Amino acid sequence: MTATAPISTGLDRDDPPAADTPNSGDASSFGHPRATTWWSVAMLLIGTAALYLWNLSANGWANSFYTAAIQAGSQSWKAWFFGSSDMANSITVDKPPASLWIPGIVVRVFGLNSWTVLVPEALMGVASVLLLYLITRRLFGHWAGIGAGAVLALTPVAAMMFRFDNPEALLILLMIAACGALLKAVETGRLRWMVAAGIAIGFGFLAKQLEVMLIVPPMVIVYLVAAPGAWPRRVGNLLAALASLIVGAGWWILAVTLWPASSRPYIGGSQNNSILELTFGYNGLGRLSGNEEGSVVPGRGLAGFAETGLGGAPGGPGGPGGFGGSMWGQTGFWRMFDADQGGQIAWLIPGALITLIAAFVVIGRAPRTDGRRAYLLLFAGWLVAMAGTFSYMAGIFHSYYTAALAPAIAAVLAASTAILWPCRDRLWVRLVLAAATWTTAGWGFALLARSADFVPWLRWLVLVVGVAAGALLLAGSRRRWQRRAVVGAAAAAIVVGLAGPTAYTIDTVATARQGSIISAGPQIDGGRFGFRGSGGRHGGHLRHGGTPTMGPMPTGLTPMGSNGGHSGGAGGPGGLLDGSQPSAQLTATLRADAERYTWVAAAIGSNEASGYQIASGYSVMPIGGFNGTDPSPTLAEFKQFVAAGQIHYYIGGSRGGRGRFGGSSGMSGQITSWIESTFTSTTVDGVTLYDLSRDTD
Repeated sequence: MTATAPISTGLDRDDPPAADTPNSGDASSFGHPRATTWWSVAMLLIGTAALYLWNLSANGWANSFYTAAIQAGSQSWKAWFFGSSDMANSITVDKPPASLWIPGIVVRVFGLNSWTVLVPEALMGVASVLLLYLITRRLFGHWAGIGAGAVLALTPVAAMMFRFDNPEALLILLMIAACGALLKAVETGRLRWMVAAGIAIGFGFLAKQLEVMLIVPPMVIVYLVAAPGAWPRRVGNLLAALASLIVGAGWWILAVTLWPASSRPYIGGSQNNSILELTFGYNGLGRLSGNEEGSVVPGRGLAGFAETGLGGAPGGPGGPGGFGGSMWGQTGFWRMFDADQGGQIAWLIPGALITLIAAFVVIGRAPRTDGRRAYLLLFAGWLVAMAGTFSYMAGIFHSYYTAALAPAIAAVLAASTAILWPCRDRLWVRLVLAAATWTTAGWGFALLARSADFVPWLRWLVLVVGVAAGALLLAGSRRRWQRRAVVGAAAAAIVVGLAGPTAYTIDTVATARQGSIISAGPQIDGGRFGFRGSGGRHGGHLRHGGTPTMGPMPTGLTPMGSNGGHSGGAGGPGGLLDGSQPSAQLTATLRADAERYTWVAAAIGSNEASGYQIASGYSVMPIGGFNGTDPSPTLAEFKQFVAAGQIHYYIGGSRGGRGRFGGSSGMSGQITSWIESTFTSTTVDGVTLYDLSRDTD
């Protein structure tokens, strides 16, 4: 029988006394009574819930692309299982459906409204904060757990996504759960925790496919390095975890693969109706290379986007605040710190990295199975792997993806500080803490300066208090006043670090966020582009420098976005990134005799179709899926649907008459051309309709 070293949770022998060290085994830490411990946890969770639930209905239908799928799943179990965009199951969203399952059931029970769609996401956010607190407290004590939870809760982009119906909320919760299970496996050596970690990753795959796999390499390394037992046992447990991962994700993949294609919806985002193609193509390698088949212009990726006039060259030059060179921004090391991502996620990254290095030095002589080092390696690996991938991926990238970094940043900063704080008698540790404070204050000042009109005094307060707090942290601890000064400086440093992200988060929850591309916080100078809702619009406004400068559009193609194209009016059509906003008259038109049809209407693109479906309560076929470029349905199939009397109206006049983003030769363009040459149009509240039920002979 192999002897294993116990998990170390204390400091090295020459560190300060244990009385000053967080105790993971007690219900209290740092000398605070048990009542204070529980009250602080309650305040953390109540505060997080209030933050995520307050003004939630201002987000309306949030991302109507997913809301329509939730609506479909609430009316059809088949649509719920596959993640169909419409109740009649013509095509799925371009992700697996796990993130739609919980809100779909809630909407089925309580009906469709903003609260039933978004409250489950907010509760996943609260659960994520609680879970990160519990994982951190186990190894670093109560206040470290509180710190980790608070940083996660107040990260602007995380707060935004926990109030939205994208897959990020479930993805983050499952990644934290997987890491917690792995750390428990490192502590106990028990197989069941590795199986649990694998299942969590598997279901994370069903939320957002390969993104969850970015944390798997750090998990494997940490388990091999820190888990108890001999190598064969560790490798065997890893293989068991791999098997559970495959089961966790594979059961649904297998079901979709084996299900006859003729009796299931088309797999949105793929060009060949294949979930495997979607996984490894559009949502996989295409995200890294930028060559994403079906992305805006099939097979051309960003180059094709430029050719349509929406990129920089050659279709049309970019301009101030415009799209310029790359649609998705410049790749490289500094991407997470640029004008688009910095205020979303990067407030505490410099301070976290500084304290992380010092924390590794402090615990350098700990046993191989030391739980604290395993924790740091795991979450630091999460941060590096995911931030590195986001920084260099050339394909579709949005600022809100960075929400997945928030737990790692929170964990690294809280744990590293908890390791360093008991060692503050050492001058070099105080220098590190001071340097982290100064860096955080300076970086916070720079980020706040990017939105000069947003609480203009705050950046100066952050800078001045940060400089003073860093200086006070250098005070010794031999005299009582010095110890008090250091504690006060630490409190001030916490305020400095959280002031900027808290202000951004408050702005985020106070303002509507709607549409397919959104960003947290106020308007930023020098950014690329982002979308932020306003008033009651179910679209979102271009920000970061205003309406982008576009090149000339191809014939029949209008700019995307709510302010880049149609104003829409009362019955405004949507676009590639916005849900449509049908008027009462148009909604009534769609509902008339709706029971006679499988689809009350068809429209190019999922976002455009979504608004009409949500308003009418009946299926609207999204031709071509999200981008309007998926070959579903084909022209022949569409003609068959029309001949069988299954589609009532075709909704046109939204993104131009012909071609849309697929060009006139694309399937959606062919369908549009056939409709325009075969049927007569009419106009209802500014929206062009073609009645496909009328005999054209």
